Parts: sequence; C-alpha cells; structure tokens
Amino acid sequence: MPTEVILPKVDMDMATGQISRWFAEEGAHVKKGDVLFEIETDKAAMEIDAPASGTLRDVTGKERVDIPVGEPVAWIYADDEVYESGTTPQNGAPISPQAGEMSAKPTEGGAVPPTSRSVAPPSGLPAISPTRGEISQSPTVGRATPLARRLAREAGLKIAEIQGSGPRGRVVRADVEAAVAAKGAAVPAQPAAEISAAAPSAPAAALKPMSDDQVLKLFAEGSYELVPHDNMRKTIARRLVEAKSTIPHFYLTLDCELDALLALRTQLNAAAPMRKTDKGEAPAYKLSVNDMVIKAMAMALVAVPDANASWTESAMVKHKHADVGVAVSIPGGLITPIIRHADEKTLSVISNEMKDLAGRARSRKLKPEEYQGGTTAVSNLGMFGVKDFAAVINPPHATILAVGAGEERAVVKKGEIRIATVMSVTLSTDHRAVDGALGAELLGAFKRLIENPMGVLV
Repeated sequence: MPTEVILPKVDMDMATGQISRWFAEEGAHVKKGDVLFEIETDKAAMEIDAPASGTLRDVTGKERVDIPVGEPVAWIYADDEVYESGTTPQNGAPISPQAGEMSAKPTEGGAVPPTSRSVAPPSGLPAISPTRGEISQSPTVGRATPLARRLAREAGLKIAEIQGSGPRGRVVRADVEAAVAAKGAAVPAQPAAEISAAAPSAPAAALKPMSDDQVLKLFAEGSYELVPHDNMRKTIARRLVEAKSTIPHFYLTLDCELDALLALRTQLNAAAPMRKTDKGEAPAYKLSVNDMVIKAMAMALVAVPDANASWTESAMVKHKHADVGVAVSIPGGLITPIIRHADEKTLSVISNEMKDLAGRARSRKLKPEEYQGGTTAVSNLGMFGVKDFAAVINPPHATILAVGAGEERAVVKKGEIRIATVMSVTLSTDHRAVDGALGAELLGAFKRLIENPMGVLV
C-alpha cells in the first residue's frame, strides 16, 4: 500500500493549516527524511519531511488553502508499487467525478464541500469517506470534531442533521449547542480540558457578532477593499475573544523611576567585551531597558511565588521557574517567544536570546516549544511613545505586564519638586489566580527591582 502523507498537527491550537509551498512535484522521487512541504500555521512556518521513500502521487493538498489537521495531502508509492492514474490509493477504484472532484459551489449554509476523495455509493446508500471512515448522506454531512460528536450523542441529536460551520462544513461544538438550544434541550457539561481547540468557546459563540453582510451594508459599495484573514489573524481574534470573555481581568498601575536603571545600563554596555563577528568586532551584548524589565519581572515572580501560577478548573498550577513571554510584533500580528528560566539567566544571556528569538519570530521560524506555555508575559510599547496601556492576558498566563515609555516628569520628594525619568507599568491579572493584594505585592516587588537595579545582577 502507498504511504499516506497527512497534514500534521504542529501547534496545540491548530485545527487547520496551509501548505505555503511544496518542495517536490507530482511524480517526483523522494527519499524518507527529505523536506516535502512547508506548513504555514498562525505563528510559524515549519518544514515537513517525507515519511517514506518512493514516488509522490495524487497531490491533493493545494498551496495557500486551509486544510484540516490529519487530512491526506498526497501519497508516496514505493518503487515496486504500481500506480494507475485516476485511482484512489485507498481502494484502487476509479474516482467518481461526483464524489472525488472539488465543487466550486458552496453547500447550503455557505460550507464548502471537502476535497477528500470518496467512492460514489450505489443509489440509496450512504457515502463512506475512505479517509475518515465516516458515514454520511453527502460529502459535507457527518464530519464532526470528537467533542461535537459526544455532545450530540449525549443530547440525543444526530450529527447528520446538524449544519456544520467549521472547516469544510465540519460540525463543531458551537453547532451542537445551537442545535440543542433550538430544541430547548440543555448542553451536557464537560471538563475544560476536553474543549476542542477548533471550536469557539461558549461565551464567544453567544456574542453573535455582526455578519459580514451586516458590516458591509454600513459602507458605500466601492469605498473599501476586502483583505482575507490569514491563519494568524484568525487565531489572534479567537484567542482574544476567549481571553476577554472567560478571564476576569483586573488592572494595577504604578510608576517606576528609571534613572538608576538607565545609569547602570550605560555602565554595563560600556563594559561589554568585544568579540569577532562576520562583520568585524562587535560588543558581546547590548542591553536594552526591555531586557532589564524581563529580568526584573522574572525575579519579582520568584520573590512572590504565589503569583507565579496558572489557573485550571481543578487546581492551581504553581510554577517552579519564571518563564517570561515577550510580545513581538510581526507582519500580520504578534507572537510571544519565551525566555525560559529568566530568573536564573544573566542580563547578557537574556539580551542575546531575545534578539535571536525576535529575529526568528519575524521570519516565522520559531519552534512551537519556543512560544507555547510560559508563566507570564511582558508587552512593551514604550518605543512607540505610549505612556500607559492595559494588555490582554494570554492563557495559560495569569499575568501580563504592559510597559509604557520612560519620560521626564516632575516628581515630589520630601516636599521638593525635581525631574526624574518615569515609566508607567500596568499589570493585567487573572482574578481567579491572583487576588488584588497579591497582584499589588508582585508589582511592588517589580518596582523595587527597577528602582534599585543592582538587585537584578545578584
């Protein structure tokens, strides 16, 4: 049997992906381990190797098209296997134009039929999808996430009777909830860990935002252009809605004086040893204020360990290390690469590691383990002159620190007015995991380290 090449899941939030480019063409001979194609997820571009050696056939995965995770995109025939054009690798039967070809017309409700090949059944019998083993009355009916199937079963509903809104008409949790609500039944409860990443959360589904048509009717025809969302923008939108809908945010703001930190930074950069590079000699490091903010935030979490936590429905996750995510703006959105064990690293290591992560983030070359997880995050808009703002918490974090610009302000000390460089910071906190007093304690520890920066060197 030929080896099936599927679209793998390379990100924990990934429900669909896009092939940004193929490195091998139809009919090409490939070796196991050769780079076969590149997947573009919402956060990175990852190269996928060939799972076997042989000839690449039946390439169904098109470039720049959303493909569900696990969907076959091609098959590899061994050298001793016979290939007949117009047959499916699974069963060797000729492809039915009605069942195997992609329809250009959407089905009722706007869902586009899947491109998976299936065998045309005898009249009156349901179709069987060879790639999924699912029975349905048509190519678009019966496709559902495991969670949606379970909820439908517990509610006494048939998946085949539910209109899907997911990729290629797939039925997701929100569709089952809508069908249950229409019948006046109750949706069975389920643990949070079982919620499918591909399905929108209940609060997000209940918001019922304006439809595309409703929005476009508000503007004169010809006064705008439509730019389709890419995977990154879709994921950012979904996660922000989920975060603001499900996490009880509260905010704490205070001012930090930066003069001592700026003076120390100047001394440390001046003392940096020189090293040889491709372009000649250069300092071994060049510290930024953000590097020192990362270190101070990590040390503050160590000093206030109860705030170094993540919320789950069953238990509080108390972290043993401070892993600090840092928001990096990239074309089309943002990503948060993580400085692991930032509390244990020197400023020079943090600085060089951050430069490397930021560079690879902008070229979408980060590995999933380099941007997933973390125990807190820092978002700095000071370089844009923003005085203060409140950031949205990125689960599983319980906190995120929003950093504003350092600017000269008049401050009062012992009844006297003097000029100081002041930076406003706002801590966004998940009230389920970190209460007000605990959040204030964490922010106070951060302020002490910023205003007495020799502490970050200990």
